[in-house]
Amino acid sequence: MRTGIRRVLVIDDDPSIREVAALALAAFGGHEVTTAGDGAEGVELARRVLPDAILLDVMMPTVDGPTVLARIRGVDALRDVPVVFLTAKVGAPDMSRLDGLGAVAVIPKPFDPVTLAQQLAHVLGWDA
Repeated sequence: MRTGIRRVLVIDDDPSIREVAALALAAFGGHEVTTAGDGAEGVELARRVLPDAILLDVMMPTVDGPTVLARIRGVDALRDVPVVFLTAKVGAPDMSRLDGLGAVAVIPKPFDPVTLAQQLAHVLGWDA
C-alpha cells in the first residue's frame, strides 16, 4: 500500500461500526479518519474536510446512503471523491441496485478490521 496520510470520512449511523472502522483505518492504513453519525452530518463534514475517500453506509435512518451520495455528487469540490458503500445487504438484487449509483465499490458488513484499510486501498487503487 502506498504510504502517506489520506483523509477518509466514515458515515454510518452505528457508533460501533464508526469506531471500529476509524480505528482500523488509522491503525492499519495510517489514515486520518473523520466520522459522521448520519447522512446530513456526513455531507457537511465532507464539505469541511474534503476527504480523499468516503466509506458510506447504505441503510441509515432519515437520509440513506444513496441519497447522501447524490448530495455529495452535487457539491463541486466533492464530485470526484471516491465513495465506497458499506452494507450488510450483499445479495444479487442489492448489489445490482447499488452498482448503478456511482460508488466505486461495496464492502460488505461485517468487515474484518484488520483488512479494511487494505480492502479500501485495493478498490481505490491506492495499493498500486
